[in-house]
Order: sequence, then C-alpha cells, then structure tokens
Amino acid sequence: MHSTPATPVAAWWRFGHVWMIISGPLLVVVASLISAFFAFQGNDTALQDDPVAIRAAHDMQMAKDRGMAPAMQARNHAVTPTGQAWTKKP
Repeated sequence: MHSTPATPVAAWWRFGHVWMIISGPLLVVVASLISAFFAFQGNDTALQDDPVAIRAAHDMQMAKDRGMAPAMQARNHAVTPTGQAWTKKP
C-alpha cells in the first residue's frame, strides 16, 4: 500500500533559500564578466611614454648607485639569510 502525501510538494524553485544559495556564485560570475569587459576596453599606455614613471625609475637607479635601497626592497631584504643584503662590504 502506498500512501499519497496530504499536501503537494512544492517545486525546488519555489523555496527562497535555494535562490539565496544560487545567487552568490551567479553574482560572482556576473561581476567577473563586467570586470573583464572594463579590462579589455582601453589600451594601456606604454611605461616609457610616461615622464613621471621615467623620473621615478631614474630616481630609483640613482638611489641604488649611491648604495641606498628603496624602502620596499630594503624591508623585503631585511629577512634574507645573510641579513646584510644592502650594507656595503669593506
């Protein structure tokens, strides 16, 4: 004997929590497509055509030539095994 349920079972799409679970990954996919659209819209300028970037690169090279390290490189090399990555050797 099979008994039939007293109330009909609703379809899966009629439950709100299902749409809440589906909306998370769907939102990520839509955001990535929008980001890709904006990323491929414009042409990036070449670095060598930017006078500010040229000046910054020149200043960095001059600091290296004088034996002084830029702050980020000095910080990153402070934990090297020798511990003396930027000091002058006699």
